[in-house]
Amino acid sequence: MNRVILKYGYPITAVILAIFVWVVYRRIADGGVQAIVPLAVVAVVVWLLGVFVFIWLWPRITVGGFKRAILRHGFGGGPIPVNTLYAVPHRSSQTASTGSLIATGADDLLYVGGWLDLTAGPRVLQVPEMDGRYYSIQFTDPSSGANVAYVGTRTTGTGPADFLLCARSRRGEAPAEMHRIDLPGRSALLIGRVFAAGEDDRVAAYALAKQIRLTAPGHSE
Repeated sequence: MNRVILKYGYPITAVILAIFVWVVYRRIADGGVQAIVPLAVVAVVVWLLGVFVFIWLWPRITVGGFKRAILRHGFGGGPIPVNTLYAVPHRSSQTASTGSLIATGADDLLYVGGWLDLTAGPRVLQVPEMDGRYYSIQFTDPSSGANVAYVGTRTTGTGPADFLLCARSRRGEAPAEMHRIDLPGRSALLIGRVFAAGEDDRVAAYALAKQIRLTAPGHSE
C-alpha cells in the first residue's frame, strides 16, 4: 500500500478530484446550487477527518512497512530477527537494481539495519573503534516517523562505545561505562551508514559495519 501511494499518488488524487467534480456537477444539474450545500459540508468534514487520520496513520504505515520487510525479507541476506543488526556487504549503488529495501544509489555508503524491541528490557548498542571513519545510526520512532536519536561521528564521535537503549519510562541509571539513550516507546527502526571510500575500502568498512551490534545488557560479543 505504501509503495502504491508513493508511486501513484498524483494519478490517484486526480481520479478522486475528477469523481468529486462529477458528483458536484450531477448535484447541480439535478437540484440546483442548494443541492451542493450538504455535499460541501460532508466534504469538509471528511477532509478534516481524513487529514487527521492520515497524519496519525502515515508514520505507522511507513515504518511498519519497514518492520515487516526487515523481519520477513531483510536487506538481501534473508529475514533479520528482532534486536539483530544486519550489515549490507555491498555499497548501495551496487544493489540498487536488486530491489534491496534500502538501495538508494549512493556510491560511498554501506548500510546497517534492524528492528529494536525493548519489550523484554533494555538492549545495548555496541560500536567498535571506527578510527575516524564516518558512520551514523538513526533511531526512528514508529508512532511518529521521526528520528528521535542519533549515534555517530557527528554526535558521539568515532571511538568504541556502548549505548544502553531504554524506553523513556524506564527508571534507573546506565552503568558508568555506558551512554544511555531514551526512546519514546518500546520499539524503533535502526538504520546505520558506514562510509566506504571505494571498492578498495569496502572490505575494511564492512568489517567495521559487522561489529555494530545489538546485545543484551551484560552480554558482550
